Amino acid sequence: MERAAAIDVAALYEEHADWLRAWLRRRNGCAHRAADLVQDAFCRLLEKPDLVLSRHPRRYLATVARRLLIDDSRRRKAENAFLEAWSLLASDREAPSPERIAAAIEELTAIARLLDGLPAKPRRAFLMSRLDGMGYREIAAELGVSTSMVKQYVARTLTHLYLAAWDASP
Repeated sequence: MERAAAIDVAALYEEHADWLRAWLRRRNGCAHRAADLVQDAFCRLLEKPDLVLSRHPRRYLATVARRLLIDDSRRRKAENAFLEAWSLLASDREAPSPERIAAAIEELTAIARLLDGLPAKPRRAFLMSRLDGMGYREIAAELGVSTSMVKQYVARTLTHLYLAAWDASP
């Protein structure tokens, strides 16, 4: 396989930015958001100065853009969840500042990303325990497993989060 030279991001932008913007607009329906995501995609390329693209740069750009769409979707879900929770819990308080909302969204998105690395049952058991306040027996009945297995799931998730938070390997 032939190796191409390291990419020239400016030339790549010049050649493919309009295509990528249209591609993203078809997928999210908003021209402004598509333009922001194009900028994010090329910023990611700038963070990888030794990146080498061969004959199909649009495939790579589409992959980066898909990941950005997923991140954007997660961020929007986290924002909606935070605002909904805030409205339920703090209806008598002043609305949070945009900075507080952004910080909460970043935190929730980071947690969601960490939890995505787990199998479904441990993730669900942890969320039911921590967010829904369910007891291990209730969770066991819901998941169709033993109470002992729920304890293992929660312990596994806590270990996973601890290792990720401290960037430690098992």
